[in-house]
Amino acid sequence: MHIIYTVILMLAALAAAVLLFERAAPLTAARLGMALERKRAGLRRRDGALPGFSMPYLEGGSGEILVLVHGFAGDKDNFTRIARFLTPRYRVLIPDLPGFGEAGRAPQAGYAITDQVERLRVFLDRHAPGRIHLGGNSMGGYIAAQFAACHPERVASVWLLDAAGTAAAQSSAVLEEYRDSGAMPLLVPTERDFARLLAYSAHRKFFLPYSVRTALARRAAADYVLHTEIMRQVVASPLLEQQYHGLRTPALIVWGEQDRILHPSGAATLAALFGEHRVILMPGIGHLPMLEAPRRSARDYFEFRRRLAQAAAEHDDGERETADADEMLTASR
Repeated sequence: MHIIYTVILMLAALAAAVLLFERAAPLTAARLGMALERKRAGLRRRDGALPGFSMPYLEGGSGEILVLVHGFAGDKDNFTRIARFLTPRYRVLIPDLPGFGEAGRAPQAGYAITDQVERLRVFLDRHAPGRIHLGGNSMGGYIAAQFAACHPERVASVWLLDAAGTAAAQSSAVLEEYRDSGAMPLLVPTERDFARLLAYSAHRKFFLPYSVRTALARRAAADYVLHTEIMRQVVASPLLEQQYHGLRTPALIVWGEQDRILHPSGAATLAALFGEHRVILMPGIGHLPMLEAPRRSARDYFEFRRRLAQAAAEHDDGERETADADEMLTASR
């Protein structure tokens, strides 16, 4: 009994020390905490660069390449928790887009969707040439869908999580208010406004340590002016349905039914754009399925990829049977 009591006291003291460290040095604690979470997910931070921008990224796992693109006000670590389930099956790459995360910032640069699509192309040419699977959340889904439309030979499938880029998605009350007044919860004028961003982004709460919240809030407030301009350029970008139709890339379209940032009716517009698709609506989930329900989101993705592989195998079998029949017919003549 004495040993158990001693262990409990030691654990309590350790927890208290961690909490004190978080308060005293939140930025250092946040870096250490994120490093541990990346390690758990099998991810390593890599340095990348484009002309005019640094563009660091996370990489881990092996197998077919899956590239994941974060949304507005997000960064590469938006996918760290779900990557824990993905890296045992795929080689996962998660970049920071210019203007966000640890990537470079250039106030005079263009940040429209076409600009970020081109930057993604350069990044992939350097770090993942050839055919890939591509996913994205929110603005990252917009970029992923447009990249697949512009470069279909590069993309084997797309995974769109609460993707921006359609009139239906952008008919939410939040976007209507932004168009009327310029107010937007994803824009963070001061550190204390970061809590509002979290409240609007997620319906199901997910754990975020004090140190990480503090680090993200400080960065968001520092980026307020730049992000206000980026938001303007993103919202002014041509919508997907205005540019494309009959897209042949297989698409998994996922949406949290309680998304307050982008309206779930956007799923139907995306389904109409992509001929081969599957739509999953997630009750009780908001704008960030990969953070609110990482295990379920990964499981749904595995099933999507399984069906793709099965369809490809059946197609190959059919082609072989046709070739064999043609060969037998030729021989009989």
